[in-house]
Amino acid sequence: MRQKEVQQLVEPMRESLEKYDRHVQEMERIREKAYGGLSQQVASLMTTQQQLQKETANLVKALRTPQVRGRWGEITLRRVAELAGMLKYCDFFEQKTKDTEQGRLRPDMIVRLPNEKQIVVDAKAPLLAYLEALEAETEEKRARKLALHARQIQGHMNKLSEKTYWEQFQATPEFVVLFIPGENFFSSALEQNPGLIEEGVSKGIILATPTTLISLLKAVAFGWRQETMAKNAQAISNLGKELYERINTMAEHLEKLGQNIEKCVSTYNQVIGSFERRVLASARKFGELGITKRDGAKIPYLSPVEKTTRQISAMGSNDHPASGDKKA
Repeated sequence: MRQKEVQQLVEPMRESLEKYDRHVQEMERIREKAYGGLSQQVASLMTTQQQLQKETANLVKALRTPQVRGRWGEITLRRVAELAGMLKYCDFFEQKTKDTEQGRLRPDMIVRLPNEKQIVVDAKAPLLAYLEALEAETEEKRARKLALHARQIQGHMNKLSEKTYWEQFQATPEFVVLFIPGENFFSSALEQNPGLIEEGVSKGIILATPTTLISLLKAVAFGWRQETMAKNAQAISNLGKELYERINTMAEHLEKLGQNIEKCVSTYNQVIGSFERRVLASARKFGELGITKRDGAKIPYLSPVEKTTRQISAMGSNDHPASGDKKA
């Protein structure tokens, strides 16, 4: 009896423990499955990271070559002009140079402005130090390379100032745009030397990234639209003046024609009146003497023309000509 009572007390605990054990086993299976999926995702992420690092390294390696770096800058510059809708007004001179005392000048792009103005754009900003900073093994070396990058940008800015593009090319404004083909290149240089923008402005050099250059070209595009609208308005005005002069000349011709018609009518009436009185009146007497046409027809009486040309007055859209007016 006592054993049965103990068993009744233990049985609920045993069932609870079994349920707990099944629950723990189920959680373990879920955990193992989730851990397996997580491991697979981590492995995939590591593979992607390795590929990204490899591609970045290849890109950095490719950009180390001056020709590749220059071509990349030219492509980026052309893409910026395309995004701003300014390809029509941007001339790319990949081979054009100009000999000066400071050396051979080769602008990468010339932006044509209204009123025969233009902006010279140089896209040969030095980027090698920044690329080397990306591969730096220590933070100290990376900091030195970034500082060198800022100095190289500053040095190239000084060279552009000495070349004075604005003096070598006619009808250019008093500044040259130094295009830096990436926001990161510009921000890194600006972190090392916050005064780059002010220094560039003082030397007639405007530093521009893709974002800022798009904004500049958008403003130029707006100016071209205004210029086109002004030209169209002038053309419409000239066409209106020419059309008015032609209408005025035509109206004068029509007025003269109306006067000539009235003169013809008056002359006709005078002629038939005289002809009726002096000729036909006597001719009709032949009929009294028995002389007629074979069909017996008599000479008709000629009536004068009573219609005159219509006089046109200034009328509004709701006005109508008077009922007494007659058409010619």
